[in-house]
Amino acid sequence: MPLNTPIKDWSNKRVWIIGASTGIGEALAKQLSHAGARLFISARSKDKLELLAGALNATRALPFDMTHEAAVAHAAETVFAEWGGVDVVVVMAGTYVEMRAQNFDLAAAKHQVEVNINGVLNVLAPVLPQLIKQGSGHISLVSSVAGYSGLPNGMIYGASKAALINMAEALLVDLSENNVDVSLVCPGFVETPLTAKNEFPMPFIITVEEAAKAMVDSFARGDFEMHFPKKFTRILKFLRLLPYTLYFAAVKKTTGMGGKNARA
Repeated sequence: MPLNTPIKDWSNKRVWIIGASTGIGEALAKQLSHAGARLFISARSKDKLELLAGALNATRALPFDMTHEAAVAHAAETVFAEWGGVDVVVVMAGTYVEMRAQNFDLAAAKHQVEVNINGVLNVLAPVLPQLIKQGSGHISLVSSVAGYSGLPNGMIYGASKAALINMAEALLVDLSENNVDVSLVCPGFVETPLTAKNEFPMPFIITVEEAAKAMVDSFARGDFEMHFPKKFTRILKFLRLLPYTLYFAAVKKTTGMGGKNARA
């Protein structure tokens, strides 16, 4: 039995995608527009948003930086006033800085927390009251498989994405009382500007179009968690179930990281 109401028909659905200027967000906007949805698309890049909005039907650009609380609140007021509500909000925006304990950077760490956690909270502040008032709607938080468990190079990024996993789980329980759906998106490796920073092999990497299609398919099934590509995400889900001694041994063997002092 699905945890959410399946969305199979996007005709005239009012969808707000935050983080739509590049990557999966851009690909999702294109697919939902072609499926008949009405869109507000948001991100920091005004030029990219306006170019995308001009190429899609029934789409308006609404640029802002989601770390700015007042800007997010103003954007939400615009969306709700224009549409009288909203059906689906996808919080896609995020940032990634490769980091290990040996090169810990406090400023970079705080910036990732500011974007990946506090930015989401800035969106939830106006969106949750609106959805609760409506007694309907769907909010989708985009996390990452990096949030499943601790991995090398993802010291802060993974922690911020783990917070979103926990947050989405709590939201599902709370908002079920209000007939509001919640979904969690945990992508593996997808060809985006963020993963382009990686200097290591990325197994089972997929295109943004494939990732967006996986999301649309999950919306149609009413899934709570959307994770892809399955060949990769299922391995990480299995590793998460292992005792720590086995987990750390597997991580060390797979990544070649850990050093001579590693006990795993």
